[in-house]
Amino acid sequence: MTNKEIVTEFIDKVFNAWDLTDLNKYMREDYMQHSPEVKDGREGFREFAAGFFKAKPHMHVFKMAEDGDMVFVFFKCTFGDNEKSAAKVCDIYRLQDGLLAEHWDVVMNIDPNDPGASGRGHF
Repeated sequence: MTNKEIVTEFIDKVFNAWDLTDLNKYMREDYMQHSPEVKDGREGFREFAAGFFKAKPHMHVFKMAEDGDMVFVFFKCTFGDNEKSAAKVCDIYRLQDGLLAEHWDVVMNIDPNDPGASGRGHF
């Protein structure tokens, strides 16, 4: 599997299915987290996800790119059936030996009804 395929499967199986059962398959135990609200390590992610999944997030991926050991994912994250509660996100993952080793993100809460100055919207 390519790094991009690993991240795609991780998003589908963990984030979109809200399933932490196979987290060991995707993430190193010493996973480094650069999001201030999430602790380092696989267990730190598990703790964050248990709370995050209560909001019923869904990631609608628009673009994904791979550059060596790095994978970049641009997506819209919605919560439950509420399209009005959404965020525009860019996640960056570094993989090592086929497992997620490090993560950065840029998150922007959005109003999907606001097309912005260009009129094209956020996506």
